[in-house]
Amino acid sequence: MRQTTGIVLIVEDNRSLAETLGNYLESQGFDVDYAADGLEGYRLAAENHYDAIVLDGNLPRLDGLEVCRRLRGEARNSTPVIMLTARDTLDDKLAGLDNGADDYLTKPFAAQELDARLRAVMRRNRKELGQQVLTVGDLVFDPASHRVTRAGQELMVSPIGTKLLHILMRESPRVVTRREIEGEVWGTSLPDSDTLRSHLYNLRKVIDKGFDTPLLHTVQSAGYRMADLARPVQKTAAAQPAASADPIAA
Repeated sequence: MRQTTGIVLIVEDNRSLAETLGNYLESQGFDVDYAADGLEGYRLAAENHYDAIVLDGNLPRLDGLEVCRRLRGEARNSTPVIMLTARDTLDDKLAGLDNGADDYLTKPFAAQELDARLRAVMRRNRKELGQQVLTVGDLVFDPASHRVTRAGQELMVSPIGTKLLHILMRESPRVVTRREIEGEVWGTSLPDSDTLRSHLYNLRKVIDKGFDTPLLHTVQSAGYRMADLARPVQKTAAAQPAASADPIAA
């Protein structure tokens, strides 16, 4: 019996590119599904299970950024998303990541690179899905559903805020440096110096405002940590998760 590497949804309106990518990924053991516009891509992603989504940024009916934003928000869908787009400025990359994308690949690109990035985000996601619920004080985060509650109250956290929360709760009560956080959230597409501070400020408003005990702490000249200083943090361990390229252009 053929062993499937994973199930991938390609949302791309360029039929030739979609077919080229699909044929290559199928040759590497993936099962592939297609959508030619943003609305159909969103519907398929919300209704079906995929191991990863390859999402073009410029789509008819609903652009890729909005598809990603709705998946993370309305659909509570944590499937890894790799954005494919010809727009390669830093602002474009940050916009994709801010709306919930896990990685960003600009055209033209090599099919082998997409394959490698798909495998990387899938490994990371499977590791996260293997984690049990993270708890710090009365704050609870489920990595599988990205659901966040505090004292039983559900909190709405932005895509970047969710990534920050996951890092800080996973490492709690350790102090996490600015460099560590930026590298894990944005990779090499580093934002300006105020971006992390702004996202942390917004996250603090969501998880601490209206509650008696602050959990998100700034440690001067060291970094940030998530901890209930009134009692020890409880944390669970993660389960272990189960070739020369020709450029591909749009």
